[in-house]
Parts: sequence; structure tokens; C-alpha cells
Amino acid sequence: MSRESIRIFDTTLRDGEQAPGCSMNLSEKLTLARQLEKLGIDVIEAGFPIASVGDFEAVRAVANSLRETSVCGLARTPDEDIDRAHQALEGAVRPRIHTFIATSDIHMEHKLRLSREQVLAEVERAVKRARAYCDDVEFSAEDATRSDWAFLLEVFGVAVANGARTLNVPDTVGYTQPEEYAALIAHLRENVPGGEQAVFAVHCHNDLGLAVANSLAAVRAGARQVECTVNGIGERAGNTSLEEVVMAIKTRPDVYDGLDTQIVTEEIYPSSRLLASTIGVSVQPNKAIVGDNAFAHEAGIHQDGVLKAAITYEIMTPQSIGRVSNELVLGKHSGRHAFRERLTELGFELEGEAFQTAFRRFKALADAKKIIYNEDLEALASDAAVQIDERFHVEEVTVLSGTFATPSATVALRVDGEPCKATALGIGPVDAVFKAIADLTETKSELERFQVNAITGGMDALGEVSVSVREGDRRVIGNGADPDIIVASARAYVHALNKLEWHKRHRGASEPKGI
Repeated sequence: MSRESIRIFDTTLRDGEQAPGCSMNLSEKLTLARQLEKLGIDVIEAGFPIASVGDFEAVRAVANSLRETSVCGLARTPDEDIDRAHQALEGAVRPRIHTFIATSDIHMEHKLRLSREQVLAEVERAVKRARAYCDDVEFSAEDATRSDWAFLLEVFGVAVANGARTLNVPDTVGYTQPEEYAALIAHLRENVPGGEQAVFAVHCHNDLGLAVANSLAAVRAGARQVECTVNGIGERAGNTSLEEVVMAIKTRPDVYDGLDTQIVTEEIYPSSRLLASTIGVSVQPNKAIVGDNAFAHEAGIHQDGVLKAAITYEIMTPQSIGRVSNELVLGKHSGRHAFRERLTELGFELEGEAFQTAFRRFKALADAKKIIYNEDLEALASDAAVQIDERFHVEEVTVLSGTFATPSATVALRVDGEPCKATALGIGPVDAVFKAIADLTETKSELERFQVNAITGGMDALGEVSVSVREGDRRVIGNGADPDIIVASARAYVHALNKLEWHKRHRGASEPKGI
């Protein structure tokens, strides 16, 4: 029997990036977008083109780069939003314009200050304009789950009549419950005028911890597109977790009879790791599917059962999501070709100087470390990938510290290609390094968080440092890796400062939120 496909619409680059500290620069977005295409995503929402110059450039770059996956740009209903999305998507093989407006009385009264008649007119004009630019138009009724059902029928009817062929029913504030949401989807499918011409989509937030449950309930009620993010990142409590939805449908064919997705599940774990290393936000250990403990068994009775037959306590295999052991993968005698192949398997596509930088650091690490793991390579690749388009580059770090010595650090950087050096004292070696870097970069930012993790076990483990830095209302996360945690700290801090510089260069006049 042929299976009906559920479209997976990934909004990691748009809604996911709106989570505090999860912003990405252009090269990072392109790297992640290419991995999402490899994952088998049907539609990638690459950004909100009107929001800023940076968002516009990111959507345009992703649209020009991907050849298989549909690329989507978000837009409100004003003409300038629609036009800007179209301009960003001009190079896409499969462009989609996604326009939205709020439909709940709460939003219409307090945010939009528009009547129902005015909202209907906005929907008609925006969808018609978007449809004139491309065949694939999606319309979203923001805060749909707190909207009047009769008004939703009118809104979606107007959207379909003017060319929208995907109708999204967002649970914008994570308010709804599974049974309630399923009933709404069923009602809309049955009663929207012309609804049989459209695919109904769902976009859920996790404020009550129900985003995945609500999305799956909607699928059973007839929704055929699920909007989600890798690792469930997103505003507030996050969005629907892509990996959880996909593996629930895959693992329970008896429940989701005749349904499946186009996702290459073996790319789930590499995608998760790539995102985590890019934004510097670790996945919680007990996170379903991709957490460190998802396939760990500590209780004796569980271990005994798994050793006898994995199916006793594992409803899916680690291999089914692309999770291989952290075994030795490369050594100091490995060449460039083997190194590139392994990075590709891990979801990294490095070219030019980024690849050469990663390879040089791999060789240095191979000389210093007895065993090199996949996680080590991920850290090296992520660190090298962010060195594109950077103002500041770490050249050398020297520290003096100890029980009877005042901690001091001498740091050599390249700033806009020019070498410079500074020495500073601190209450500890990391503090001294950061003060020297702050002096050289003349940053006005504040350090909010500093975190050190050992990527793998052992005394020679690669250290990974994550820092959170704020300047004004912009908060970014930087990360760096090195066997020496002081050097890793310097790399992480400089990475964060480069992100701030990137955002300054690409800042737009407005920062509108989405659905």
C-alpha cells in the first residue's frame, strides 16, 4: 500500500533563530540549510526578509544555494513585506511566500487595531499579491487557536479564493490541547470554502509542553504539513521538535496508518549536533531522540534486557537516527580526503580557508591526543566554519597564573587583518584573557555566561567553551574548542564578538516577530 507523505516544514532558520542567543550569521545559516536539505526537509523557512538586511541576505543566499528543497520567506500582509520576500526568493528553484496576519479578537484589538472586515481585506490583498509572484503561497492565521472558529472559516476561505494552497493553523502561544486542536483541524478541513484545494498545516509552540502532542493530534485529524525546528528550539519554550514528530510517525505505523515523511532519519542526529555546535546551546541530556541519555541504560535490569535483545528497552535503534558510537574515526596519518569525507558524514561542508583551518587544527589535535572522536571533529569544524567574514581572529594566547602569581594574559589578535597585541591582569587566567581581548576589540559588550564542557572523556579531552555576550538588546552565543581551555575560552569570546560585529553590519530598521 502506498503511504501518504506528511510535509515537514522546517523553521529553524526563522522561528528557531528568534530564541534568545540562537542567532546565526550567513555562513552558519548556509551550512545548516545544506544539512537540512540532506535531511530531506520539504520546505525550509529561511528567514523574514523584511526584518533586516541580514535576514534578506540569508534568505537570498539559501534560495540561490538549494536545488531540491523548497525555500520559503515569511512576510506580513503589507505590500512591502510581500515584495521583499519575492526579491529574496528570486533565485530559488522552488520558492514559497508565506504571509500571515493575526485573527484572534485579542490580537486584532490590542495589536493590530483592525476590524474583522479590515483583516479580511488584508488577507485578500496579500495573498493575491504573493500569488502573482509565485505559485506556492502559504497563509497563516496567527493565534488561530484563540480565534473564533466561524471567523477562521471566512479568513481561510478568502486565502484559498485568492491562491493560497497551504493553510496554516498556528498555536502561536502554545495554548491549545490535543483533542481541541484535532477538532479544530477537522472542522476547518470540512468547512473552509475551497479547502479541498489546500494542504492544512500546523505550527505549534511548546509553552505547555504540548507542541509535539498537538501536532501529532492534528496529523491524525488530517493536517498534512507540520512546521517544526531541529531540537525544538524557538521563542519562549520552543517550537515543535522535528525529530520527535518524525520518529513518532516512523515508529508507530499502526497509529499513523498509511502516513510517513520524506525525512532521511539517519541524518537526524548529525543535524541536531550541527545545530547545537553552531549556536552553542547544548541539547538537554534527557531530550527525546537526540539527547545524550536517549539510548543510555544504567539500571541493571535494563542493561540485562538490552544485552539479550535491544527491543526489550529500545523502540528504535541509535543507527536509525544516524547516531553512531563516538569511536576513533581518524588518526594523525589520515589525509585531507578522509578528513573531508568524515566531516561530510557529520553534516559539515567546509570549503576553502575554513577547510584548511579545520584540517590544520585536526593535525595538531591528532599529535596532542591519543584518540580522536566524532565530537572532537564536530567541534573543530564548527569552530573553523565561523571564521569566515570575521573582523577578529585569535593568533596567540599566553597566560601566567598560579597560587603565588597574579593572573596575567598576553593575547595577539588580527583585527581587520592587522596584527595587534595586549596584556592584561585579571582575577583568573580567563578573566585576564577576556580583558586583553576586550581592550584589543574595543567592545562595549557585557559577558553574561561562561560555560566549559569536556567534549569526550579522558584527561586529554577537547575542551568546549560557550559564552553568552550582550550589547544593547542583542545577545549572542559564541563557542570555541581546543585541548587548552584557556585558548578555547579566547576562541569562544572572539566568536561571540564576531557575531556582534556581523549583526551590526547587517542591522535593519525593524525586527518584526513571526507566528
